[in-house]
Amino acid sequence: MPEGPSVRKFQLLTSPFVGQVVAKVGGSSRKLSVNDLNALRLQDSQVHGKNLYLAFVAAEDPLGPTAEETALQREAACGAHGPAQGHQGQICAPHPHSQDEELQEPQHSRSEGPDGAEGPGNWLRIHFGMFGSVRANEFSRANRANKRGDWKDPVPRLILHFESGGFLAFYNCRMLWCSSPRADPASDILSVEFHRGRALRALRAPDPICYTLLDQRYFSGLGNIIKNEILYLARIHPLTPGSLLAPSDLEHLLDCAIQFSSGWLHNKLCGQGLHPQVYQKEQCPLGHPLMKGTFGPLGGFKRLTWWCPQCQPAVLPGDGDPSPVT
Repeated sequence: MPEGPSVRKFQLLTSPFVGQVVAKVGGSSRKLSVNDLNALRLQDSQVHGKNLYLAFVAAEDPLGPTAEETALQREAACGAHGPAQGHQGQICAPHPHSQDEELQEPQHSRSEGPDGAEGPGNWLRIHFGMFGSVRANEFSRANRANKRGDWKDPVPRLILHFESGGFLAFYNCRMLWCSSPRADPASDILSVEFHRGRALRALRAPDPICYTLLDQRYFSGLGNIIKNEILYLARIHPLTPGSLLAPSDLEHLLDCAIQFSSGWLHNKLCGQGLHPQVYQKEQCPLGHPLMKGTFGPLGGFKRLTWWCPQCQPAVLPGDGDPSPVT
């Protein structure tokens, strides 16, 4: 599923429409009555971890906060020579042959998806699934045939046409109404309010470090791609218990998480792709063969993990480990 940097780019695509009234709606969603959005004004757009939140109010209500400053983040991130995007653009998880793929297997971590328990409200919570995306002023087109051999374009779950003439299309996502964004900025690795101390305490747990990194309670927005890449950058074996790592190693790992996530977002805002070092690779940058395994907590979801046995040696307690890692 799209990770934190991608969802923040989705938010930038929606922000130019803040303050505009919905003139027409469409989409294939069966759990959301899309007609309820007709004639409402998009009041606000926020992102928290892997979730996008859109606030809607009656058209006659006073305008909420605008997104002028948010819309300018793209230019600021790309610098004076960055490409101008205007109100058109796209960001999506591409087809499986692309290196910038966000997901190849379902990834659900604690507290990262809608649970259906929230009450009604004026915030639409959007959680993206496999190959989930947002497109502004254009639709997604088929880039290869489906299993039946048909070249059919993906069907948006939701389409919002605005009075200005522009539109937003949302693909492969779950949506529900809620009273307010359910978020903890202190756990969002891309938030200025990210709580470094709390994250370090979580990393010191005796669980395998690759489990802890995907716990959205402490690392909201961090997904499988980021996990694989930062563990390689920090030279840490994915199954190493956090309690066996030196404080300096944990500090370095956290630095890698923040820097890699911020760098990925910067590249996305500048229209540049991701060039992973180990994710879905056969060799690490030093030419060593990589290993691949599916790891996850007992009774929980499992994730594909790539690592280099030479660059990321196992850390074992004492002289051995009853459950050796290779």
